Amino acid sequence: MLRAAALLPLLALAACGQGAGSAPERPMVTIECATDGATAFARDCKVEPVMEQGRHLLVVHHPAGGFRRLLKVDDGRGVVTADGVVPAQVAWLADGRLEVTVGSDRYRFPAKVKADAPASAPAGPDAPAKP
Repeated sequence: MLRAAALLPLLALAACGQGAGSAPERPMVTIECATDGATAFARDCKVEPVMEQGRHLLVVHHPAGGFRRLLKVDDGRGVVTADGVVPAQVAWLADGRLEVTVGSDRYRFPAKVKADAPASAPAGPDAPAKP
C-alpha cells in the first residue's frame, strides 16, 4: 500500500504558551493557498490539525473566513475531502509539497513525497481504490 505519512508534522503540532486557566489554543501552521479562484498563491491560510472520532483531519482556514476539512489518508494521495460533495484533486509537486485542489480553492502543504507516491491522483469518495 502506498503511504503518504508526510503530513504528520502538521498533525504533531503541540499547543504551547498557555497561561494558567486559559483555554488551550489549537496549534495552526500557515500554508500557501489560492482561494475563491485566485490565480496567485499567498501564504495566508491557516491549518488546524484535529483528531475527530479517531480520524486525522486538517481544517484549512481561509483568510476571508471560510474553511475546508480534509482527511489524512495513507494510500499515496495524502488527503481527501472529509465532507462535502466536491472531491479533492491532489498532485505531488517536484519539490515534495502536496498541492490540493477542491473546487476553486488550492492549497500547498509542506510534505515530502514517498518514492512510490503517484504524480497525481483524484481524491475523494469516488476515487478508485488502490491495491
